[in-house]
Amino acid sequence: MFQEFRMPYMLISTQIRLENGPTLVGDEYSDPDTMTYLGARKKVVLGNNFAEYHVDDPPRVILDKLEQLGFRVVSMTGVGQTLVWCLHKDIM
Repeated sequence: MFQEFRMPYMLISTQIRLENGPTLVGDEYSDPDTMTYLGARKKVVLGNNFAEYHVDDPPRVILDKLEQLGFRVVSMTGVGQTLVWCLHKDIM
C-alpha cells in the first residue's frame, strides 16, 4: 500500500563524524525507484525493528541527486551527533 502512494517528504541523515558517508536516506516505505537511483541498500540495524536505506555517498551528493528529482530542502538541524535534512517534492 505505501509503495503505491508517492510520499512527498524524505529525511536524510548522517553522523557528524561521518559527514563523508554513509548517509541514511528514507525508511522502509520509501519509493524503491528513488532508492535505486540513489544507490541505497535496505538494512535492518541490529536492535531495530524497522528497515532503513543506507548509501555510501556523503549527504552533499545525495542532496544534489534528490534536487535532480525535484526535491528541495525545507529544514535542516543537528540532533546530538546527527545531522538531519527534511526534503519535500511537489506532487502534481
